[in-house]
Amino acid sequence: MTTIGWVRHGITDWNLERRAQGQTDVPLNETGRAQARALAERFRNEKWDAIYASDLSRAKETAETIAAALNVPLHLDERLREMACGKMEGTTEDERIRMWGEDWEDMELGIESDESMLHRGMAAVEDICLRYPGKRVLAVSHGALIATLLPALVPDMNEKEHLHNTSVTLVRQLNEAWVCDLYNCRRHLDAVNL
Repeated sequence: MTTIGWVRHGITDWNLERRAQGQTDVPLNETGRAQARALAERFRNEKWDAIYASDLSRAKETAETIAAALNVPLHLDERLREMACGKMEGTTEDERIRMWGEDWEDMELGIESDESMLHRGMAAVEDICLRYPGKRVLAVSHGALIATLLPALVPDMNEKEHLHNTSVTLVRQLNEAWVCDLYNCRRHLDAVNL
């Protein structure tokens, strides 16, 4: 059955500033590029058949670094983009409180719903499984999308730890269900001073 290795993109300056990135096209910083290289080196010793990635540059560059090391096809897919954060994109929590008050989370700010993310994420998963049945495929995406999609794929999953940049989470199709074999792994970062 198909295995999907979910990878969160490398770190950006906005990650460090705790700014909502959403679908704003924020590039990797130098640390993010080093994380992507470390991840590519880790994957050199593993068998992967293809990579799918969000078309936003932070995920795309992470995926391109891996694809070049593994010499596998790379497919860009906008359905793997981060949650659209509407008016809060580019802001920090303090800025949101200043602009909209303590109850900003209850306001209509044009933020994409979990249902919308699930719909597009599951459609991408179905396409991956149809195109690469029984193969091993990496999917380079974003924290909110992956965190929303995983419990839908693996309903008995109890892991709640925040997904780290360039972490790897492996899910495998088993008959009609999915199982999680590895969650939020970042052992590849031990080899570099990040």
